Amino acid sequence: MSGAPINPAAPRNSQYGVDPKYIVKRGADLEGMTSVLLNELIPDMPPVIYPNGRGPSVIKEETERALATVDFSKIKPGHRVNILASHHGFTFLGGEPYAEMLRTIKDVVMSETGAREVRLRAGLGMRFRETEEYIKAHGLDDYFEGKALGIAPIDAGIPIETKLGTLYGLRKAYDGDVIIHAHNSDVREVHFHRQVDRAVKPFGMSYARCETRSTYHMNLGPRGANFVARSIFESDFVQDKYGFSVFMIMSPQGVVNVDADNDLYALNDRTTVGGMKYYGKIISLFGEIDGCIAVLDFPCPVPYVFAAGVIYANMINANIDLFDLDNPLPPYTWYTETFYDHRGRPLIPEIPPVNPAIKMVVHNYAWTGYPAVFFAEQTPTIVVGEEQAKHFDRDPMNLNYMKHALLARELNAAMAFAYETTGTDKVIIFDGAMGGLNVSSSLAELLLKVAPSVCDRVENTLIPKWLDQRDIDASLLGAIP
Repeated sequence: MSGAPINPAAPRNSQYGVDPKYIVKRGADLEGMTSVLLNELIPDMPPVIYPNGRGPSVIKEETERALATVDFSKIKPGHRVNILASHHGFTFLGGEPYAEMLRTIKDVVMSETGAREVRLRAGLGMRFRETEEYIKAHGLDDYFEGKALGIAPIDAGIPIETKLGTLYGLRKAYDGDVIIHAHNSDVREVHFHRQVDRAVKPFGMSYARCETRSTYHMNLGPRGANFVARSIFESDFVQDKYGFSVFMIMSPQGVVNVDADNDLYALNDRTTVGGMKYYGKIISLFGEIDGCIAVLDFPCPVPYVFAAGVIYANMINANIDLFDLDNPLPPYTWYTETFYDHRGRPLIPEIPPVNPAIKMVVHNYAWTGYPAVFFAEQTPTIVVGEEQAKHFDRDPMNLNYMKHALLARELNAAMAFAYETTGTDKVIIFDGAMGGLNVSSSLAELLLKVAPSVCDRVENTLIPKWLDQRDIDASLLGAIP
């Protein structure tokens, strides 16, 4: 154990969260908390270029290096180029590395091609103004000379003829002569996409109208909707505009490198292998936790708060192997809550429950703008602070959240109740601490004890199985840093 807790991610000013002045105490400040470094748990965790003390300039250099490998010939002098981005990239490390990658793409494209203008189109999910907040926070509106836009799934659409029929993208995403797909490799909703076509997913999500986007959420479900994104990307319309892709490659410790390719499927294979290699061990390690209190303490909606580079939604599914495609019915979150009845119970016995190791959730700081009632229904929840409770009561997607949660005036009282009620002193804090985990001493001891066997099992048994299931050549492992 490293001893002192690691600084958590700072609260953000956002319409989707309470004013940071109301976050008076962080989970890391609780008595009995410590930290365990990720390289203590997983010794072969890859080195990162950010954060490493050099600041965002290293992202600029790495992006320039990656772009030197791509073919710019599709972009002609005078062309209008749209860089397509997604909101989740701005949640890493305060958002600065992703913003720097986007700035660098603009600079290199303009200098290499003579393009008339390079615009930013940043897609999102249900928080329709979120990317506007990020654009302003990072000065991207000025950097792109007023041509940086947040695009929401309710914006004007454009029909795209595909092998599946007519689907709908966002008009502003495709109103340029050429598009550049600028994304990240974070596994994020691995409980949905199962690390299948991860790099292609935004074409059916961030760049799509709600009618098409909802195939992933409500209609076909996550398994079937993987091929919706692929069909959009492979359409003549998109292929006529597609230039290349640039990805910020992530690990639980930070940015590993920047990767770029004109061939999205080649990049997708590298992203798939990297996700298994970098995240498979930490997610599998979470599955070894036998009982704990989860503290939510990060500026994102409830399922998207981070610990050790993975989100809370992965923790509530950690009772099965999320990468194993032999598991036909993974635990589902609200997207497919039709698998649960009106009492929140699985409709059939084969549907695994939400991770029973989570005995209680202490909601110290997390945003609205995402339907989170399901999470409070499934796991006993305490919300800290009246202002935060009122914030959820005013959110149309979370009107019933507090009906399933208790209110505590302050964090110490919430934790005292949680300790007494659950009978466990194991605590994991989802606060975005970089390079490690903020946990209680008892949980740190457990993780350090089981980590060697978990790492061995993932390395020698599970990764070969996961790759074989996806028909990916294991030799790609050697090409991944």
